[in-house]
Amino acid sequence: MKAMVYRGPYKVRVEEKPMPKIEHPNDAIVRVSLAAICGSDLHLYHGLMTDLRIGHTFGHEFIGVVEEVGSSVRNLKRGDKVMVPFNIYCGSCFFCARGLYSNCHNVNANATAVGGIYGYSHTAGGYDGAQAEYVRVPFADVGPSVIPDWLADEDALMLTDAYSTGYFGAQLGDIVQGDTVVVFGAGPVGLAAAQSSWLMGAGRVLVVDHLDYRLEKARTMAHAETLNFVEYDDIVVELKKQTDYIGADVAIDAVGAEADGNLLQHITGSKLKLQGGSPIALNWAIDSVRKGGTVSVMGAYGPIFSAVKFGDAVNKGLTLRMNQAPVKRQWPRLFEHIQNGYIKPSDMITHRIPLEHIAEGYHMFSSKLDDCIKTVVVPNAA
Repeated sequence: MKAMVYRGPYKVRVEEKPMPKIEHPNDAIVRVSLAAICGSDLHLYHGLMTDLRIGHTFGHEFIGVVEEVGSSVRNLKRGDKVMVPFNIYCGSCFFCARGLYSNCHNVNANATAVGGIYGYSHTAGGYDGAQAEYVRVPFADVGPSVIPDWLADEDALMLTDAYSTGYFGAQLGDIVQGDTVVVFGAGPVGLAAAQSSWLMGAGRVLVVDHLDYRLEKARTMAHAETLNFVEYDDIVVELKKQTDYIGADVAIDAVGAEADGNLLQHITGSKLKLQGGSPIALNWAIDSVRKGGTVSVMGAYGPIFSAVKFGDAVNKGLTLRMNQAPVKRQWPRLFEHIQNGYIKPSDMITHRIPLEHIAEGYHMFSSKLDDCIKTVVVPNAA
């Protein structure tokens, strides 16, 4: 089969790989209909994540058709069209029983924190991802869901990570009626977090980024106020001005390890890899939220040290909440919002490319070319 493979930082290509096989009675093999390139994939592409091995296939956002099921699978059959959350989880361990699907204890022998993730290095279990024609899906009775007839394929695709993660980020903010919410990052997760904040009762939503085309998307898709941080001497001071010098009630970091805005932090975190990522957006969130406020962290960071302003968070009495999103837990409410016409997750998609052009797709997304926000990958494009 054809699959994207990693050949080193900034080097990906399409190669022939062996077809995945049923390795356990609970497995399924899914023929990928649509996949996507995620901002988190760029952290891999740039070589920021640990234990990323040559030959690995990325891709944790996908939908497809079931081709084969293991002998123990009861909820799926050949021919079912399914949406698959990026979390790989068993559904029965201590953590899964508490809805912490992203922290499953049985799917990742290499870490004590995150569970399994498709296509996200060996720190997340080493599972091959879905930027390929076929993918092996473990615990197939637990993760995948048959796509409802009324749900458009591209909307379903966005619910496998990006939109569900943004919605979860707003949930973690504990937003109450009338709250002011500031979202750092106008990528797909930030757009979803901003839009979701309204659904949870926000009275005001501000989005911070430095790319005008992404800020325009935040205005049109999420109906948010926007600030381009390069236009201000100090974005934290500006946010204080915008909130009567009190600060926002909730701040959401939807940027993560490759945040711009501070040269030293960007070089040590993103270039020299002396930190687990550049914590600029997270520090801005800590500084700009009010005392007693809440900071929600959706941006991805590596497992090593990061220079986070934790003392300021302590002294301000902040609540910090974070995790990889337990995606499937968000789907029932998101299904309702889509059916009611409140959201259309596929509105964030700007580009669609065949699998054969994935190297160009990564370059375009990484270099922020052609106003790229979200790219869908089509494995069998005509």
